[in-house]
Amino acid sequence: MKKLLLAATVLAASFALSSFAMAQETTPGATEPTDVPGHPRVNEVDQRDNNQQNRINRGEADGQLSQGQAARDQSHLDHQEAQQAHQEADHGGHLTKAEQNHDNRGMNHSSGKIHRQRHGGRRRHK
Repeated sequence: MKKLLLAATVLAASFALSSFAMAQETTPGATEPTDVPGHPRVNEVDQRDNNQQNRINRGEADGQLSQGQAARDQSHLDHQEAQQAHQEADHGGHLTKAEQNHDNRGMNHSSGKIHRQRHGGRRRHK
């Protein structure tokens, strides 16, 4: 009877440990850069990246951007995204306010450039 009770206790303990381990695998750890799904500075810069990507794709699709222009713009966007990923890795998935400002200035520059390419060199009216 003691052996059966011991076996049941060991089985229950191993089940509890495996359940805990499975829960840990599906939940990101605190050291992973993706641990901050709602970080506002990262989300803002990511949204701007997505908007730029869509503008490049639409410009190429409707013929307002040549393939060469779209490739250059894409290369610049890829560089900005890599720089942002490096910044996030340095700070555990966060961006500092200075990094956010720097990234936004770069995006503003790129946005204006894409606009001028798509609209024949005309600037936006404010």
